[in-house]
Amino acid sequence: MDYSNIDFTLDDAIATITVDRPDRLNALNPQTMQEIEHCIDAIRDDRSIRCVIFTGAGEKAFIAGADITAMVTMSGFEEKTFAYHGNQVLRAFEHLPIPIIAAVNGYALGGGTELALACDLILAADTARFGLPEIKLGIIPGFGGTQRLPRRVGLLRAREMIYTGDMIDAATAYEFGLVNHVYPAAELMGEANALATKIARQAPLGIQQAKAAINGGIEVDLDTGLRFETEAVGLAFSTDDKKEGMTAFLEKREPQFQGK
Repeated sequence: MDYSNIDFTLDDAIATITVDRPDRLNALNPQTMQEIEHCIDAIRDDRSIRCVIFTGAGEKAFIAGADITAMVTMSGFEEKTFAYHGNQVLRAFEHLPIPIIAAVNGYALGGGTELALACDLILAADTARFGLPEIKLGIIPGFGGTQRLPRRVGLLRAREMIYTGDMIDAATAYEFGLVNHVYPAAELMGEANALATKIARQAPLGIQQAKAAINGGIEVDLDTGLRFETEAVGLAFSTDDKKEGMTAFLEKREPQFQGK
């Protein structure tokens, strides 16, 4: 598939997806969502990729929400279909067996914040701004914001952000636990690549099982979550990478994981 709204690059084991509509502040429209979905499907089938970085083109915006020019004429049914597809795409982020790092380089509003929330880790430039401003347009978040934000920052903070539609800056997002780290804007992509490289050096099947255990356990009771973990650790112990990791530790050398 030829992409017109996103850019995809691959450097060794690290893939980078960039929403490339800077003239529209990287706003999401149906075509962009289809391209992102196709890209995620392609990454899932490529076992050489061990980490993904997701970002936006330009200096102003990560993703400044959904494209209002595309939404203003939508009927309720059309918007419901768009939201359903958006949720499918973001669930694909969560179900991808490798980590996704959101590198939030500017405004992350509406669908931008929602997309970042579906990533495993969020790094933010000090110029980043987060918010779910849909209420100011007479609507509500439709790509999972009402569900993921309370789980990330707590019910009270999520309610205030959703009910007022106000933005928060990167420092506040860090205080809320919405982002992992905040960096000067010029350093953001370098830090994102450094983190992706660190993750890519780990055992791929171990990362896969860790992500599966976290995602499977977060919505259930502790005993059920512990059963998920026990199954995942059993699978990790059955891999060649487990043998390599433990042997390398005993031999005092760096492990060479092969994803087997």
